[in-house]
Order: sequence, then C-alpha cells, then structure tokens
Amino acid sequence: MNKITIAIDGFSSTGKSTLAKQLAQQLGYIYVDTGAMYRAVAFFAMQNQYISIDSFNKVELVNHLKNISLEFKFNNELGFAEMYLNGQNVEKEIRTIEVSAYVSKVAEVSEVRSKLVEQQQEMGKNKGIVMDGRDIGTVVFPDAELKIFMTASAATRAQRRFDELVQKGDAVTYEEVLKNVEERDYIDTHRKDSPLVMAEDAVEIDNSHLSREEQFQVVLDLVNAIIATN
Repeated sequence: MNKITIAIDGFSSTGKSTLAKQLAQQLGYIYVDTGAMYRAVAFFAMQNQYISIDSFNKVELVNHLKNISLEFKFNNELGFAEMYLNGQNVEKEIRTIEVSAYVSKVAEVSEVRSKLVEQQQEMGKNKGIVMDGRDIGTVVFPDAELKIFMTASAATRAQRRFDELVQKGDAVTYEEVLKNVEERDYIDTHRKDSPLVMAEDAVEIDNSHLSREEQFQVVLDLVNAIIATN
C-alpha cells in the first residue's frame, strides 16, 4: 500500500491530536504532535525564566536553543508517544494552562519555528506520517497528499479544553480557558512567520457538532480515497 503524508492544521482545542492519533493507529503510520514540541520549548523558557507574565526575553531563548533536545518516546501502556525534553518526560507538565498561556508567543519566534520545522521535515521524509499543528500543510509539508484544516467555535473549544483540564484535576475557570483560546487564536493567525491559515488545497472540517467517531470516519474516507488513486 502506498504511504502518504497527512497534514492536520487548525485552531487550538479542535481535537487535532485526537484525530491524528486515531488515523496513525488505524493506518500504522507515525504520529507527530508538533504542538507538544512548541509546548516543550515554552516549558524550557519558563523553567529558565526567559518568559513570564510581564516579560519575554526572546534573545536569551534563541541563544539557548542549542541546549534544547526534543524526542518522542513511545509509551506502550498509553499507546502513544510522549514528549521528552533534554531526556526528561514532560508530557504532563506541557499540558497545563500555564504553558498554554505562553506557547503561542514562543511559537512566534522565527528561530524557534525554523529549528522545529527542520526536525519535523526530517521526521516525515519517508511519508507514512500524520502530523498536526498550525503550519503543517502550508510550511512543513506543502506537498502533503491530504491536508485537513480543523475549526470550531471558540466557545465550543473552550468548553472542551475546560472539561479536559478539570478532569485532570486542574483548578481553572471556563472564563480563563476561553480567554486563553481567544488569545491564542489571535496570536496564531496574526504572527508574521507562518501564521495559521488554511492551505488552498486543504479540506476544512468544522467539528462543532461532530462526534469524534463521525469526524474520524469522514477523514478516513478521504484517506482511503487518496490511497486508492495514489
């Protein structure tokens, strides 16, 4: 069977990672969560006091990018790969609301994007990969055989994210999560370097009223149609 590259872009909390994991598992493809990579860099910046509520020392972060080693390691018990930063499992740490508040600002930095895009392209050079993020279909894999762009209302996405965080035991309010979603949307779509836009040849999926199963079937049908004619 011919392997293809599947690029999934879209706004925060649209379920990109969930869909990508489902597809990778179904197809036997490699899954790469690029958001986790940017979150890990944001976490590194937080650990080293390069970024805070009041300031962001971009120069220091860029100067220390060479000290950042990112790696995905598959967890057999969980069934997916976890993010490792400089040899440490940070999967739990990078999913907090605090990291969410900084990740879009860190992702604006051109040097950060350049470093991570290079790694992402290397990961996908042999195809058979599902990658999700903000610029996968436009920058990382502009020649991907299938490009998906996922969207949903900010209120719907905030509710999903809020429910997820509460389930994990995080003390957050819906209003706080909604504000974070809206701020990330603005930064993601207005940054100068690789802003979040839908590729011209992408298939847009608004999943405001779709279940995970319905969404998965829609995209799987698209994948199978492409593989059949590839």
